[in-house]
Amino acid sequence: MSDLVVIAFPTEAKAEEVRQRVLDLQKEYLIELGDACIAVKQPNGNVKLNQLFSSTAAGAASGTLWGALIGLIFLNPLAGAAIGAASGALGGSLADFGINDAFMKEVAQTLQSGNAALFLLVRKMTTDKVLADLQGVGGTVLRTSFDHTKEAQLREALAGAPQAVNPSATP
Repeated sequence: MSDLVVIAFPTEAKAEEVRQRVLDLQKEYLIELGDACIAVKQPNGNVKLNQLFSSTAAGAASGTLWGALIGLIFLNPLAGAAIGAASGALGGSLADFGINDAFMKEVAQTLQSGNAALFLLVRKMTTDKVLADLQGVGGTVLRTSFDHTKEAQLREALAGAPQAVNPSATP
């Protein structure tokens, strides 16, 4: 089961910096993410989503390949590639992986203009090491699906407060 974490930051750059830190932790196998997206509230009130994976582009690329191959069968690979790219892009734009886009836009509407929210869909994580790396990065926890203890630890880590050591935990 995955957990959802939403953290607000004063700028898009700060949210991107923290997302990059979390992605680096994923490379070290300390956290496994299902999605990591940044939503930015624009001055005009609209919300812009910065996603890691563009399903539209991936669909267009896949559609182009399959369309060209099918087009070869009918001796018109260029028309097949064009039709495949268009249908792949359409299919990709309709697909929504990870965190629901409508949910992210709804939450981001509550932000001040220019602020950003980092949405993380966490599949697994080594909590103590991840929180130690995020110590003092700032940000405000807007929503989580963590239990109260883990959520409090996350808030303390973001604020830069020293982590309480559990004496009953064994190394």
